[in-house]
Amino acid sequence: MGIIKASKLIYDYIRRDEDDHVEEVKRAIDDLTLDIKQGDFVAILGHNGSGKSTFAKQINGILLPTDGTVWISGMSTADDAHIWDIRKTAGMVFQNPDNQIIGNIVEEDVGFGPENLGVPTDEIWRRVDQSLEAVGMTAYRLKSPNKLSGGQKQRVAIAGVMAMRPQCIILDEPTAMLDPNGRKEVIATLHELNRQEKITVLLITHYMEEVIDADRVIVMDDGKLVMDGTPREIFSRVKELKEYRLDVPQVTELAYELKQAGLDLPDGILTMDELMDRLLPMFREKFSEVK
Repeated sequence: MGIIKASKLIYDYIRRDEDDHVEEVKRAIDDLTLDIKQGDFVAILGHNGSGKSTFAKQINGILLPTDGTVWISGMSTADDAHIWDIRKTAGMVFQNPDNQIIGNIVEEDVGFGPENLGVPTDEIWRRVDQSLEAVGMTAYRLKSPNKLSGGQKQRVAIAGVMAMRPQCIILDEPTAMLDPNGRKEVIATLHELNRQEKITVLLITHYMEEVIDADRVIVMDDGKLVMDGTPREIFSRVKELKEYRLDVPQVTELAYELKQAGLDLPDGILTMDELMDRLLPMFREKFSEVK
């Protein structure tokens, strides 16, 4: 069993009237089964309403299954006796960092989580130092979070989760409110944490370029897992992704259109360098024929 495992997971949003009678039941997750290994960097894609954010909230017990089971490091999220350990194992970073940052200065905010866990003071400051260094924010430790950019705030939010020593970090569209530079900063930070600290990363995003360096990509639609593979495998299925109302990285789209126009290109090209390596020999050959 991996660090995150779901078996036949079902979750229904239930709306009730003033008399507590059920008015509507909307199934957000429908018979989802998956297993995520410790140390993997996993991206989850899906259009709005696909169930990906609902699944994220299942992982640390913000929501509990209507049916089926979710295990975190072998602990069921439905077991009240383990919920505290589950939330220490799987930390959550939300879309808006302002919803997580509560300290008046950066270092106080990062230390807030471990303080609530009862960590001794000396150990709290050691963790604050290590976490700020890991996300590249040591120079800002005495700054007010209000003075930081969106990308810097999100890195502080990640540091705050890291200071609680989770084995896994779940990020629900953490770059949605950031500019392109902020997005690059946060994604680079996540990959560094994944490589250096061996932290499992579960990234929910709708920016396809953020996915190309993941170990694994999961695609959800209407609460179901519909695709699962490496980035190259997933982005080789451009037509199918479009049917699920999803985009692909711009260079992948360009390569796909060129292939449709008759060029001999493979499926699943992920970078501009890769595309140019394929196109330049073709251009040289055509140029030689003209000469």
